[in-house]
Amino acid sequence: MIDMFKTHARSLTSPPEDAAGITPGDALSHVTRALYVGVAGDLALLMQGGATVVLRGVPSGSFLPLRVRQVLASGTTADGIVGFW
Repeated sequence: MIDMFKTHARSLTSPPEDAAGITPGDALSHVTRALYVGVAGDLALLMQGGATVVLRGVPSGSFLPLRVRQVLASGTTADGIVGFW
């Protein structure tokens, strides 16, 4: 398959190149560039910078441009979470 953009520099504003489902509490293999939430709920997150935050009432279908180290099991009620990098 031809990738016409393979020579372009990757940045935080370019589209993600890979993704994986996230189970809250599991260690992530990469810091995310964005999260997708398939089922509405709360997200408890450990951010790239070290802060722990809880996003309450995240709607289903949300695509959040967040640099996240881990989705925490305690405090997370959202489901169908996908990490992009």
